[in-house]
Amino acid sequence: MTSSSIPSYQNLHHPLRVGIVGSGFVAKLRTEIFSQDPRIVLTAIAGNLEKAQAIAQEFAIANVYQYWSELVMRPDIDLVVVCNVNRDHAAVVGQALRSGKHVIVEYPLSFSLPEAEGLVKLAQQQNLMLHVEHIELLGGVHQLVMEHLAKVGTPFYARYSTKSPQRPAPDKWTYKPDLFGFPLTAAVSRLNRIIVLFGKVKSVSCQLRYSGDNLPRHFTSCVCNAQLQFENGVIADVSYSKGENFWQPERIMELQGSDGALIFSGDQGKLITADGTLELDAGTTRGLFKKDTENVLLHLFTGKPLYTSHESILHSLTVANAAEKSAIANQTVTL
Repeated sequence: MTSSSIPSYQNLHHPLRVGIVGSGFVAKLRTEIFSQDPRIVLTAIAGNLEKAQAIAQEFAIANVYQYWSELVMRPDIDLVVVCNVNRDHAAVVGQALRSGKHVIVEYPLSFSLPEAEGLVKLAQQQNLMLHVEHIELLGGVHQLVMEHLAKVGTPFYARYSTKSPQRPAPDKWTYKPDLFGFPLTAAVSRLNRIIVLFGKVKSVSCQLRYSGDNLPRHFTSCVCNAQLQFENGVIADVSYSKGENFWQPERIMELQGSDGALIFSGDQGKLITADGTLELDAGTTRGLFKKDTENVLLHLFTGKPLYTSHESILHSLTVANAAEKSAIANQTVTL
């Protein structure tokens, strides 16, 4: 299902009965958002038992599970929200779809492109919604870029870079490669936000470095840099870095073109052209998960298009898989 399709879901239950898979920060945030909507009944949650029970108690969820497989098989759940460790996303989504549930899943949909393609096909065959969260597209920076992109003329170069110092590096799944995944797969939103703007990528070159005393089980720092060449000629650098070896946070979005440039540092940006400089304020990033949830519910209840498309999600994962192959082989990969 793409953003242009208008679905007609049969036998959609009112109120919508929701199950949450996960017990971390995003799971609790999703639960809080759903709890405020009268169209929703929070039916069950699965995750770390202690954390899941605490969330269930706060938001009056009657059914708590340690294993997600028990939740997705329940006949009284219409929508499964997947926000557990990245490694398990595809397995949960697949079982939920086979059990006849609509699905919201935090990116990435899968570590593997063929697996992701299979899940998209399964959702279409089952006439079920499969929504992959990409809230970066709802944020102020992306919205301002979309608004002003034509003013930079023919795009030439793009860059998106994030650095997140953490000292000491936490003993969390987000620092464990087998659970987190290849960095630009785990953080595929970095690729997706550029791909939505410029279309198909034709080649990828990528470099990856980890540090830590417990590699490969757990890293304390990582840096992953990819260079993308788009079919339309745009060259883009995408960088994802975090951990103990970084000392200053950074979030840079840069677009250079024939008639001007858009440059953002954090949520503050500027449009630079021959006529001068226009200051741009992207506002806060708070509230984006709520916007995402509202879009999904409107899609389910009224047929309003989703703000994401399976096409860009799958192409972003194609590029992420190519970047991983490039980093391992130390060579450019042509798509």
